[in-house]
Amino acid sequence: MLLTKPHLSNPLLPSAPPSNPAPSSSHARPLAAPTARRGRLRVSAASAAAPAPSAAAPATAAAAALSRVDVLSEALPFIQRFKGKTVVVKYGGAAMKSPELQASVIRDLVLLSFVGLRPVLVHGGGPEINSWLLRVGVEPQFRDGLRVTDALTMEVVEMVLVGKVNKNLVSLINLARGTAVGLCGKDARLITARPSPNAAALGFVGEVARVDATVLHPIIASGHIPVIATVAADETGQAYNINADTAAGEIAAAVGAEKLLLLTDVSGILADRNDPGSLVKEIDIAGVRQMVADGKVAGGMIPKVECCVRALAQGVHTASIIDGRVPHSLLLEILTDEGTGTMITG
Repeated sequence: MLLTKPHLSNPLLPSAPPSNPAPSSSHARPLAAPTARRGRLRVSAASAAAPAPSAAAPATAAAAALSRVDVLSEALPFIQRFKGKTVVVKYGGAAMKSPELQASVIRDLVLLSFVGLRPVLVHGGGPEINSWLLRVGVEPQFRDGLRVTDALTMEVVEMVLVGKVNKNLVSLINLARGTAVGLCGKDARLITARPSPNAAALGFVGEVARVDATVLHPIIASGHIPVIATVAADETGQAYNINADTAAGEIAAAVGAEKLLLLTDVSGILADRNDPGSLVKEIDIAGVRQMVADGKVAGGMIPKVECCVRALAQGVHTASIIDGRVPHSLLLEILTDEGTGTMITG
């Protein structure tokens, strides 16, 4: 039996095939493939040959148990590093649509909480909003990637995000033996909104004017997990739909987070947008700005990068863009050297 030590247990590792390395730069360190860790994956006899005789079963079970203990031991330095630190996770996209991936994310959050980290979950809920808009006879409309939000759409957005998606996530965390507290930007003036500069075309799509994290500090300090829906009000009480990436970045800065993590539907920042294997593992602010200037970062990735850069400029130590479609991507990013996405540093 071939036995090699993984960085995390088998279920935490992605299983996509490896790809060719990408060229590096002075600011970025591309990763040949986010799945290069497969070479360190434990391979059992059962996966390589016919089942062993029953006499070998105790030895196989003992080896598997030892491997799991090794994994826990290897995670210790990362747990020590992040113990007592706040990490803000923006959750949405494919990881929210798939029940299996949703369960994975919830388990990861609860695990991080139990080993001493202080996670904060900021969520969207686009697919659910679209579904309910169609139920009331409204066709969802988007402009430049942003939802056109008239008065009726805003009502649906608030009902779905705050009343349904938020409370469902709170319930799932509680069922996993965590303790979650559901909030939206309106609660205790957590987020004060202002109209988007393009309000005439977008309607009630807002920006973050300011964040008052006073309500979050005792929740986080008590070991509870805040779950925040990104609906906020302006000074007059008018409700606005806030981009979840942007809100997560501003909340991370306001609570002095150690790390911001954006779960997306892509593997991270690619050195070559046409080459999925050209994942940039780590890059600094100057490097990512150069990639934007060169057109290597474009489209929907630009606002994600911008919110990371802004969070870093306000004191967040690192920001990562990771693939929420990879099971246990949160644990891979926080509890391993290799990570699973792109980490942006100050």
